[in-house]
Order: sequence, then C-alpha cells, then structure tokens
Amino acid sequence: MDAVRYDSRDRIGIITLDRPDNRNSMTPELLDAFARASAAARADAAIRSLVVTGTGACFSAGADFKAGLQRGGEELAPAERSYAMYEPFLSLLEVEVPVIGALNGHAIGGGFGLALVCDLRIAALEGKYGATFVALGLAPGMAISQLLPRLIGVARASELLFTGRLVDGAEAERLGIVNRAVPAGQVMDEALALARAIAANAPFAVRATKAAIRRSLTLDVRAAARAEAADQATSLTTDDAREGMSALLQKRKPVFTGN
Repeated sequence: MDAVRYDSRDRIGIITLDRPDNRNSMTPELLDAFARASAAARADAAIRSLVVTGTGACFSAGADFKAGLQRGGEELAPAERSYAMYEPFLSLLEVEVPVIGALNGHAIGGGFGLALVCDLRIAALEGKYGATFVALGLAPGMAISQLLPRLIGVARASELLFTGRLVDGAEAERLGIVNRAVPAGQVMDEALALARAIAANAPFAVRATKAAIRRSLTLDVRAAARAEAADQATSLTTDDAREGMSALLQKRKPVFTGN
C-alpha cells in the first residue's frame, strides 16, 4: 500500500499520509508518494477543495533522522539536497483550490511546515505543534521562517522558533496557528465540514480568491485592487455568477456548476 494515498469524493480531494508506525515522517518512500498524491490532486479538475491528513497519532513528525536530512545525489549542491527534502510538501503551494490541513495529531519540524503550507488548519487538542530545529542544532527549513510570522506575527513566531517550544492544539488556536482545535477524533469531520462549505461555492470565484490572497502578500493596495478587478471582470462572464445573483434575488440557495 502506498505511503500516501489520494482519493476524492463529493468534489473534495483527500491526501492521507499512511505510515503511522513511523509517525508519517519524511522518509524517501513517503516523500515520493506525497509528490505523486499532490500531482494527482493538482490534475483533478473535479475537486473544489483538498484535505490533507494523516493516520495514527501524528500528522507528521518531520524528518526521519535514520533516513537522512537531505535528498539527491552528490551532483547536487548541499543547499539543493536540503531543499529537495521539502519540495514534495511544498508542491501543495501549486494546488489551485483551498487546502485544509486536518492535523489528526502531532505536526513537528517539516510536518509543521506541511501544516503551514495549507490554507486552513484544524488541529487536535491533544496534538503538539511547532518547529524544534534549534533544539537539534539545525537552521529552519520548509519556509517556516516565512510562513509562521505571517500567521502570528514576528514576535510570537520568533519566540517559538528561537526556543523550539511546542504548543498544544488549544494554544495553537489562541496564537492563530490553526483555525480551531477539536478533540482528535473530531478533526477529520470538522475538516470535511469546512471543505464542503468551500466546495458549495462557485469554483472559479474560490480559486480566484485563493490566488488573490496569495498574490496580495507581495502587492500594494492599488495593485491588489487592480488584480482583483481583472478576476472579478472574468467572473462576471460566468454562468455561476449569474446563478449566484439570481439565487440572491430569488431568496434561494445557489447551485454552482463550475461554468
């Protein structure tokens, strides 16, 4: 059985890390399987949202120190071998639909980075979350030093990254690392409910909104408004926009087709 599975149902894609005996850590087997699952999700035009989860007590414990901390042959520079460790997880950044991390358990190091590249996160109250790189004598990876400050601010992110301290689900919610924390047994149900709420909306509009949020991080206000205007003008030509406005006027729930 593959270390990572992809399947879809009801317009929702699901990527599942499935090596609980090894805490879903970043072995070559799991990273290769994740790359395939991510590619399958990106190619699936039918999905409107994507959930990423794990099996067992860990979402992902990050690096497997027995398997090594770099990938690739000696022909690659050391920095490229380090980057290659994270590229499969980073491929989620190319998924056009919203990605929800269903953090069934602990997410540490690179596994924490995988949670951060998701757009939304549901945590387990019992889980532990964070990046322990400095406690291991390592500089951070997986763009955590860029992603975490954008979520919770520079000072709070600096404290966590400088100390290597882990937080439980409740504190992760208070800090803004995750959208909410629930008992571990409810994480997937909560994530799927959120995925269904997203999938019920017009697909082009949702994808454009995700792209606008990502794009706005590098644009000034007027440039962001102009970029949004281009997407909005395109959306006005769609059947879904006509359906959405008609449903509003008729006081009924819209039915979006993706056209």
